[in-house]
Amino acid sequence: MRSSLIIFALVTWPFVHAAELPVPLAPPVRTFIEAHCSECHDADTKKGGLDLSALALQADDPIKFAAWVKVFDRVSADEMPPKKRPRPPVADKDAFTKAIAAELNAADQKRFAAEGRATQRRLNGYEYENALRDLFSAPWLQIKGQFPDDGEASRFNKIGDALDVSHVLMARYMDAADSAMRQAMSVQFERPATTTKRYYARDQKALTGKFTGNVFNTSPDRMTYPVVGINTAEPEVRWLRAPLSNPKTRETEAVAWVSSNYVTGFTYKWDGFRAPVAGRYRIRFSGYTLWVPPGGIQMTFSGEKDKVGKPRPPNPKVGDYDHPQPGRRDEAITVYTRNGLMNRRVGSFDLTPEPGVYDIGEVWLLANETLVPDASRFYRSRPNNFVNPLMTPDGAPSVAFRWMEVEGPLYDDASTAGYKLLFGDLPLAKVKDGAPGVTLSLVDHAEGNEADKKGGKRGEALGEVTVDVVSKDPKKDAQRLMRAFLPRAYREPVVESDVQRFLALVENRRAAGLSFAESMLAGYTAVLASPGFVFLDEKPGRLNDTALATRLALFLWNSPPDDALRACAARGELSKPDVLRAETERMLADPKARRFEEAFLDYWIDLRKMEDSTPSTTLYNDYYLDDALTEAALLETQLFFDEMLQRDLPARTVVDSDFTFLNERLAIHYGIPGVKGVAMRRVTLPPDSPRGGIMTQASILKITANGTTTSPVLRGKWIMERILGFDVPPPPPVAAVEPDIRGAVTIRQQLAKHRADPSCATCHSKIDPPGFALESFDVMGAWRDRYRGVDSDKPAEKGIGKNGQHFAFHFGLPVDATGELPDGRPFTDIRDFKRLLRDEDAVLARNLTRQLLVFATGAPIRFGDRAEIDSILEQARAKRYGLRTLIHGIVQSPLFLNK
Repeated sequence: MRSSLIIFALVTWPFVHAAELPVPLAPPVRTFIEAHCSECHDADTKKGGLDLSALALQADDPIKFAAWVKVFDRVSADEMPPKKRPRPPVADKDAFTKAIAAELNAADQKRFAAEGRATQRRLNGYEYENALRDLFSAPWLQIKGQFPDDGEASRFNKIGDALDVSHVLMARYMDAADSAMRQAMSVQFERPATTTKRYYARDQKALTGKFTGNVFNTSPDRMTYPVVGINTAEPEVRWLRAPLSNPKTRETEAVAWVSSNYVTGFTYKWDGFRAPVAGRYRIRFSGYTLWVPPGGIQMTFSGEKDKVGKPRPPNPKVGDYDHPQPGRRDEAITVYTRNGLMNRRVGSFDLTPEPGVYDIGEVWLLANETLVPDASRFYRSRPNNFVNPLMTPDGAPSVAFRWMEVEGPLYDDASTAGYKLLFGDLPLAKVKDGAPGVTLSLVDHAEGNEADKKGGKRGEALGEVTVDVVSKDPKKDAQRLMRAFLPRAYREPVVESDVQRFLALVENRRAAGLSFAESMLAGYTAVLASPGFVFLDEKPGRLNDTALATRLALFLWNSPPDDALRACAARGELSKPDVLRAETERMLADPKARRFEEAFLDYWIDLRKMEDSTPSTTLYNDYYLDDALTEAALLETQLFFDEMLQRDLPARTVVDSDFTFLNERLAIHYGIPGVKGVAMRRVTLPPDSPRGGIMTQASILKITANGTTTSPVLRGKWIMERILGFDVPPPPPVAAVEPDIRGAVTIRQQLAKHRADPSCATCHSKIDPPGFALESFDVMGAWRDRYRGVDSDKPAEKGIGKNGQHFAFHFGLPVDATGELPDGRPFTDIRDFKRLLRDEDAVLARNLTRQLLVFATGAPIRFGDRAEIDSILEQARAKRYGLRTLIHGIVQSPLFLNK
């Protein structure tokens, strides 16, 4: 044993020793340091902790390497020597930076010559979910949430060094794959006929159960009430003294309400419908808006168990549901799915005072999902003592729905493509009780008593069924199916040893007594958790066409390549520049490009963190529970980026633009008139608007706040890193600035004291000014001239939140959005600040290119990448650094074409 270790040490020692040898500094570097740097950065002074006399270039020492990169950048930017020192001759500076760049590039090439820029990595959660969706033709799959959060490096979840693999993750991969395949089998087993059926509002217990006559209904502003025709009330029905429905008036009967839904609870769901199988459905609603005058009878508990007390006198804060009037305006309706705690937004429309039918088009539904139309402008009551903030002395708005119509399931060749990939044309059959097989969860879609006889309620999961795939020659069928499955699952050519490995597993499971279907699923699950599926296979050097296809698809679709891209790679044509450009254009035009846009925005600007903070119910109750505002803010950013991509808009558009995307709710928030309706649309901004660009969008301003206060430090750091591309080092160990919610001092005044600490001043002089420019926006991105505070000694501004609760705050000190950039250029507000930034075309384009490159290649930006990035930018300059042009430049660059 000892001799083996000695031999190992002798063999490896020369290589280790050679890697640790420092690179001697070139003469121009030594001369420059002695003349301009040593006075502050020698062994005795070590200002800022930097001793350049002892700093040597070593390829295998990332700390020293990073220190030299910082020296290079600060000298190149004329930040060093400090402004108060004599400026070095231009020739000396150029010789210094050129010599350092040569050494750093050589060191970078040496460090990554063997392995390449990108380390081997696995699919992240986004990519794995999309891979299963595409493989099984099942766009409804929702599995990403089953995985632990992916690690991040360089702010993205695409870099191998951060994407660890654990037994927990592998177990989750296997569970997700098994679940996906069982869903594909369920779609094949249950094939209900395509029908078009109306589900009347009067048949929905979730709606009629909230009529006044229901003994558990104690909230007159949460309850529902019946109408017929357009605005004829039915008090006898409301008090449950008459039947819920009359055959003669069936088509014009409706159920109405005046409040909104909770996304987590959904009061007004269509519980009579449950999607029988996962698939496509076309959905229509019939309804209209109403107006409810005030002065209704308020109900209350008498104190006796389960009994309602006597009616109180008319209450002007409660609606008179016996005398509804025609609606006075359109109301935005957002349609969600409901399945346990999982809710998805699937459509929207504007409900008008005139009864109408509203088609939200085709939607993907999971098995057992129902649908919920939400009047998103209305309040969401929270006890106790809530009131309707939309109730005026003249009344309040209301909505009424007659029916929901569902057409589906809608079938095509893709509907059962997942099952055919797994089992071809082999039949699927239910097995006898106790026999082995695959267990599937089923949803009942029977009518009335028929469902009750089966032991369940209509529209609810009735339990499970055990099935098997019928094979007359299991061994032969297993061979045929596995050989067909592996090439579809793997992104590289399949080797025979892998085929035999998975077939051996299938046979082992069959020998253990499992059914044919169970055994095949075990084999397929192993495939979908194997390195050939989970990991990217990129060899050092130039990528072959197959690896290039995978890299391109994971960039532009955030999912594996499709058949067309694979075929192109198999022919050896993808690496040809003209073919690669054509494929890039094809993929950007495909709907799957939205996957790239959403995933890129989720990490570049942290759009995935929209829900990480909740508006304070003390200071910002007017935003609390306002999902319509949050959803519109999210869509604004996604649509804005899509517009940049489709129209090849310049990089400066990130900072400023004369347009954005709004609907009525978001336009009101921004104070922009003339936008009506729930639909998002491109809107030209008023002259001199503070909006335009990404950084003044509500989504960003919410993400960079905490729901109670704003911080110029956090927002300034965000702009420096995400928009301008300058990394901000971690703060020193000093006391953090705590916001004053009483409003006695502003954050600017607090930061002035903070910057008095020399260890803080350097960074704060750079990050604070951009943050100050955004101080005119509150925690949800609304414009403000004064801060909000809470101080009982000052007069309060009072209001009612969306939750029906009173709140009060006072206006504190005025906002000061002035500042000065590190180079001395002043600005007076966000408009001035954006005018200064949008002139920095090359800086903005460089950052955008760097962010895209990390996402595209799964590798951090190295010093040695700078020359190639310069080349991409130079080629894009003629087109004003358009986003689409930058993407094409990245795809054609050696950084993308090589590992």
